[in-house]
Amino acid sequence: MRFNDAITGLVLLLFGAAVTIHSQLNFPGLPGQNYGPAFFPTIIGVGLAGCGVILIIQGILKRHEVPLVVVGEWARSPRHRTNLALILASLLFYILVVDFLGFVITSLAITVLMMVRFGVRPLNALFMATGSTLIIHTFFYKFLLVPLPWGITQAIAW
Repeated sequence: MRFNDAITGLVLLLFGAAVTIHSQLNFPGLPGQNYGPAFFPTIIGVGLAGCGVILIIQGILKRHEVPLVVVGEWARSPRHRTNLALILASLLFYILVVDFLGFVITSLAITVLMMVRFGVRPLNALFMATGSTLIIHTFFYKFLLVPLPWGITQAIAW
């Protein structure tokens, strides 16, 4: 799927404006310093908004050559649409159940399901998903100190 630059630019402009407004309203200045915690997020937000304006102008200038939306061949395939829906459903599933089931079980279930859907044999998918889930959990939990939810596996937390 391809969008005209004007649509992409509008999204970028709105996101940049939101970042700028949020950082200006929510990051207080530090006494005695010229630059506070809002400085860099504001620069990034203004830069994104500026790039959005440039894309909007380019999209408007090319509006006769490039339609607003071009749907690719993959979007006409039922298999590809099902795969996209499965990916979105797995994200929603993760958001809804990770606090209850915990990262390990939720990630394992999603990874096995996706691997089997995309053609990996179930036993291979189970082994690879288990290994990758444990490696990812260990890396984030032990090295990056990200507190991933344990959920019902709290009793065996390491």
